[in-house]
Amino acid sequence: MKRFRTLAWILLAAILALSLAAGFLPGFSYTEQHREFISAGPSRHFPLGTDDLGRDRLVRLLCATRISLLLAAAAALGALLLAVIVGGAAGYMGGWFDSVMVRTVDLMLSLPWLFLLIAARALLPLDAAPETSLLVTYFLLALLGWAAPARVVRAGVRSFRQSDFVMQARALGCPEIRVLVRHILPNLRPVLLAQFWTSIPIFILAEANLGFLGLSASEPFPTWGNLLRELQSPVMVRPESFAPVAAVVLAVLCFKFIAPWGGSQV
Repeated sequence: MKRFRTLAWILLAAILALSLAAGFLPGFSYTEQHREFISAGPSRHFPLGTDDLGRDRLVRLLCATRISLLLAAAAALGALLLAVIVGGAAGYMGGWFDSVMVRTVDLMLSLPWLFLLIAARALLPLDAAPETSLLVTYFLLALLGWAAPARVVRAGVRSFRQSDFVMQARALGCPEIRVLVRHILPNLRPVLLAQFWTSIPIFILAEANLGFLGLSASEPFPTWGNLLRELQSPVMVRPESFAPVAAVVLAVLCFKFIAPWGGSQV
């Protein structure tokens, strides 16, 4: 298993490095239209061909890889920060606050959050700027994806709340917030890392679903979800059209091998 994890790290780093480095190449533009090569097949100049607007599929796929990976990681970090705040406070304070937070987390987990995400994203005006639609999409992912990590964080904080080193810190006069931040949360670092790595593929798949439905970033920004929309048209489907599918599957598998076994969300 360690060998597969190392291979996943290398493969994921290579994919991200390639997508980042491609942006510095001359002539790299995901918006440039080659009108004389509309819907062209793979060739030496266009290894994955062009789309119905004459845009280079490979260039757009590399740009989509960069956007989807980096923003999914940013959304996972945002969701984890919310989970630490809510779950940490609930697990440490206990009492009525803990009961309220537990009910809130259970409610969030029981709701079909993907449908809530679709509904919330659909409220964005159709004429919104591409940058706005892109940021709103991943902001909503972070805002709706904190509940499962929060329950894990709460359980971890409760397990340390009455431990010997916490009691000793209190006896030395440490403020409660310092006890939580400096003594308890650092001991949950493996759990927090596991939740972070587990959340990224979840957000990647969520954005892919939104993009397939036309509710992710608007044109001209490419994301994996946007590129998958081409599969809706049987006329446009060709073997190279499945390149975004392969990219999503490969990235999700890499993250699954990277994430520690303790990171499964329940």
